[in-house]
Amino acid sequence: MWPKRRKDRTNQPAFMEPIVLEMGHGDLNECWRLDQRCFSDGEAYDRETIRYLLSHAQSVCYKAVSPDHEMLAFVIGMIEPDETGHVVALGVSPTHRRRGLGRTLMHEVEQGFLRRSIKSVRLEVRTTNEVAQKLYLGLGDKIFRRMPRYYTSVDD
Repeated sequence: MWPKRRKDRTNQPAFMEPIVLEMGHGDLNECWRLDQRCFSDGEAYDRETIRYLLSHAQSVCYKAVSPDHEMLAFVIGMIEPDETGHVVALGVSPTHRRRGLGRTLMHEVEQGFLRRSIKSVRLEVRTTNEVAQKLYLGLGDKIFRRMPRYYTSVDD
């Protein structure tokens, strides 16, 4: 009996280390397009909401880009009036998931909040989004409460 061969990965393009940059109003169109791809379930933000979030004085936003500057992932955070950080959105291109980009951007936005003296952070995630829940729990986040009917679709 012959041993199983590993899949030949020589034809697959190598994944280059992404570059993490601050994101601002100039990234509006690319961020909006990626948000539409990431959240095709009806929960994507409209362009005006993304514009507001990126241009707000209390926003803490980052993007991961490829070496040729294609946006692969983004995170949008806001400092709320009660001085907590709020991760409003984390999106990773469907073609670049499971490569650590979400984890990298969560670390970056948390550091951005700390640089602005924010010590408490919150976020919301669907009860059906087990992949995201696993990411957040793996980062040390805790489930605080369930918010019924938070999302507009049937699951919450």
